Amino acid sequence: MKKNLNWVQKGLCFLTTATLLSGCGAPPKSAESGGGMAAGTTAAETWAVTGEGADMDIFYDGEAGLVSGGSSMTMKYDIAYGSEDFNTEEYSYISENGYKSVAEEPLSTFSIDVDTASYSNLRRYIHSGQEIPPDAIRIEEMLNYFSYDYPEPQKEEPFSVTTEYSDCPWNEDSRLLLIGLKAKEIDFSRRPASNLVFLLDISGSMYSNDKLPLVQKAFTMLAENLTEKDRVSIVTYAGYESVVLDGVPGNQTAKIAAALSDLEAGGSTAGAAGIEKAYSLAEKNFISGGNNRVILATDGDLNVGISSEGDLTRLIQEKKKSGVHLSVIGVGTGNLKDNKMEALADNGDGNYHYIDTIFEAKKVLVDEMGGTLITVAKDVKIQVEFNPKYVSGYRLVGYENRLLNQEDFNNDKVDAGEIGSGHSVTALYEIIPAKGMDSGSESTLKYQTSQKNLVDSTELLTVNLRYKAPNGNKSTLLSYPVEADIYQTELSENLAFACAVAEFGMVLRDSENKGNATFDTVLALAEPCIHADTDDYKKEFLSLVEMAKER
Repeated sequence: MKKNLNWVQKGLCFLTTATLLSGCGAPPKSAESGGGMAAGTTAAETWAVTGEGADMDIFYDGEAGLVSGGSSMTMKYDIAYGSEDFNTEEYSYISENGYKSVAEEPLSTFSIDVDTASYSNLRRYIHSGQEIPPDAIRIEEMLNYFSYDYPEPQKEEPFSVTTEYSDCPWNEDSRLLLIGLKAKEIDFSRRPASNLVFLLDISGSMYSNDKLPLVQKAFTMLAENLTEKDRVSIVTYAGYESVVLDGVPGNQTAKIAAALSDLEAGGSTAGAAGIEKAYSLAEKNFISGGNNRVILATDGDLNVGISSEGDLTRLIQEKKKSGVHLSVIGVGTGNLKDNKMEALADNGDGNYHYIDTIFEAKKVLVDEMGGTLITVAKDVKIQVEFNPKYVSGYRLVGYENRLLNQEDFNNDKVDAGEIGSGHSVTALYEIIPAKGMDSGSESTLKYQTSQKNLVDSTELLTVNLRYKAPNGNKSTLLSYPVEADIYQTELSENLAFACAVAEFGMVLRDSENKGNATFDTVLALAEPCIHADTDDYKKEFLSLVEMAKER
């Protein structure tokens, strides 16, 4: 599919997206997302929607993107997936996980990841008809973009753990293990007070409609859901940093919206100075026992002062010691520095999202506000121990940038990911059953034998987790043994849809591990999981696969 998509294809995608926005005036479903409480027409909606009352037809403009309006909704899909004459986007290199031998490496250790940036970013690429850089495709972020039917946590534990085990759809010689975590929901009305610093890039590179104007709309929607107990500060940076608001009560929506609307893009990008100032304001207005967070919105194109990924990472690692979390919102096309933004979020005890449309902004900052802003547990690590009696080899699907050393699991000084209210985390392992195909990773040793004293056990594996309380420094260990008889021949809807998403990522990457996966097999897995009451994000997934197939 080239850039000038036909009207029908784009129109179908719009209908799905329009459905998402149609509920903007209704309260988010807190039971599902821990979201906000806005009702009626908000200032943000008035801004995001044209509000002029003029009737317009739906049409596709090859330059401006899909635009719509109507007497009932009067909306614009005003974010252009524009083409750039040049492309300086940057992504961290991904070396896909290969198979590990259980005999040699029985432990698999990684940090959880609730980031979703990769999925919305590849959606942008698909809509624009551009080739997707392989390193922009992080399968764990694709998996974790969607919600799954995992049980709610029991008792005082911050999350539940679900495991499923079945045949691998793309490799007949292996099986597939799903590990799913579901964080407890926090009643948004009873949430701790939030001390938020909006750190906004207003440099010259942020001028286009898919950058600063989108950020202004997005943060206005967020402000609509804050209360008088919350505090909001705004720091901007271009050639220098500037304090626009300092600790304003969250219910002063009009004041916050006006401050956002007055921002204009121009100048160079002194991002490090802005980060320093934002953290100083967060510390100044610190709320003990509250949610203290800097929310950075940028294309990541820093060119004044500290600008390298390594130096920025070290800066954030130092700043987070204050107890202030960092969330990163990426925007834009052509010069997106995904590598820097992912590194900042991963090292700032936060999350990373990419916002390509106002609809995605609503998802991240309104519908899933609880998960984005309210931390349930931090430094969450997973370590799986495989039983060689039943498993000869394994491969973790995705999470390449989140792998940890074996010894890191018990070391509380080693950081890991955070999980927010209502968030779910999904991980998949390809499993080579014992006495099955050779994993190819074992080697003959000269000074040791391969014989080991094995414990007689009916367990397939054990899932171990470590986490810290949001404001804690000492981790808690949870262990979940999984019996070998968990195997089922038929995939559940959770596992089938997760398989479809993983396959999609592997096909787009042209992964050497994709086996027999194609766009058609992706659709065959996903379509039975879509019902009338299925959320619109999963429905949109089908349209994206179809669009990618037709390129």
